[in-house]
Order: sequence, then C-alpha cells, then structure tokens
Amino acid sequence: MNRRLIIAILTGAILGVFCIIGISIRLGFVGNELFILATWINRVIMGLVIGLAPYYKIKNTTKNILIRGAFFGLIISASFFIATDFKDTPGFIAGIFYGVIIDYLATRFEK
Repeated sequence: MNRRLIIAILTGAILGVFCIIGISIRLGFVGNELFILATWINRVIMGLVIGLAPYYKIKNTTKNILIRGAFFGLIISASFFIATDFKDTPGFIAGIFYGVIIDYLATRFEK
C-alpha cells in the first residue's frame, strides 16, 4: 500500500469516529448501532476511494484537491444518504467537507 492510501483510509476512520459521536448525540447510541457502524464504514470507504484517486484531475490547478475531495465526498455520502431514506442530512453535508479534509491530508502528506 502506498502512503497516500494509508493516510486517506486512516483519516476516513478518524473522521468516522467524529460521525459516531455526532450521531450518538443527535439520535442516541442505543438502537442505532447498525446505522452508526454503517456511517463509520462509509467514511472508511470514502478514504479508500480518495486514496486511490491521486491522478484524477477535475481541474489542473491547486483547487483540484478541494474539487476532487468535495466531489468524492458528495458521491459517496449521497449514496449512503439515499440508502437511508434521506435521514441524516448533517452527515451528508459533513461527508462533503470530510472528503475535502481527507484529500487535502492525503495529498499533503503523501511524500
């Protein structure tokens, strides 16, 4: 595994913990264990996808990190958001920002 991929997956896993905390505060932990696990897995998958996409160029500028991260965050979070009958709007919005954070950190520390 390359360094970028490891950083992206670990960042996704760490950000997934923040999602667990947020969902537990909003909805409670008891009775939502499967939803919380699925949300964490979604963030790890987001890290995996972003980690595997270093050469995917949407725009040939330094803004590529922001656009690419937001794009993958939107797509991956939207698939989960739709599958849960649109129940977690804050999680969907956070996923877009988390995509940018994951891409930024993976790109910044890949070398």
